[in-house]
Amino acid sequence: MSEKIRVIVAGAGGRMGKEVVKLVLQDDELELAAAVDRSSQEQDAGRLAGLPDAGVIVCEDLETALSKYSADVLVDFTTPQFAYTNTALAIKYGVRPVIGTTGFTPEQITELDKQCQDQGIGGLIAPNFSIGAILLMKFAAQAAKYFPHLEIIEYHGDQKLDAPSGTAIKTAEMISEVRKELRQGNPQEEEIIEGSRGGYYNGFRIHSVRLPGVFAQEEVVFGGFGQSLKIRHDSYERSGYMPGVKLGIQKVMEYTGMIYGFDHFIE
Repeated sequence: MSEKIRVIVAGAGGRMGKEVVKLVLQDDELELAAAVDRSSQEQDAGRLAGLPDAGVIVCEDLETALSKYSADVLVDFTTPQFAYTNTALAIKYGVRPVIGTTGFTPEQITELDKQCQDQGIGGLIAPNFSIGAILLMKFAAQAAKYFPHLEIIEYHGDQKLDAPSGTAIKTAEMISEVRKELRQGNPQEEEIIEGSRGGYYNGFRIHSVRLPGVFAQEEVVFGGFGQSLKIRHDSYERSGYMPGVKLGIQKVMEYTGMIYGFDHFIE
């Protein structure tokens, strides 16, 4: 049996962080090296995640965890405010980052890739770890070759900080790789209420819905002569992301450099 992959979880007290802690503690191929959370320090990580005590006490500071505990991978589901710093810090200590936080600029991703290359380790920044969501992106990119007129609508809870979502941006980027820029709609259209047509991206529009009671959905609507096509994915709970998180943890052990997008692992 191969050695377990030792994982540090940042944001362990958050909703996604707790699911990652559960994943690591309940998987025979993974081991929880440390758990980090600014508001939950001094608690047992297992109890924090709703499991029996794991013997791992949550610490407040990521650098302390990285320097004190031997680890292979950092899984980070914190906030855009801390994501870049946390990622660079993990790379500095030779720990492979698996980042589910959005908000990275292309320039930051390029810099983090260079840092990974210099350290000889792999890294992953993924706007979405849901296998179903990745398939939506791939199907949408395929459909855009034949239906170039489209709009993206994404739905999240009203506490989500960024708009559009990282998933919607990644979807738009993948579509734009196979679709030339085409400015849609009537060239003389006028927004009576500013922003009602959504955000402009490469000729098409992205709409962000934020409502209480909504978890995470995305829909890509295509229009053509006499027909339309809708591709939609619905997530109902955070546990649905965990198979993708585990695959990401395993994959970063196998390559060098920073990869942007979980779609690279789905054929």
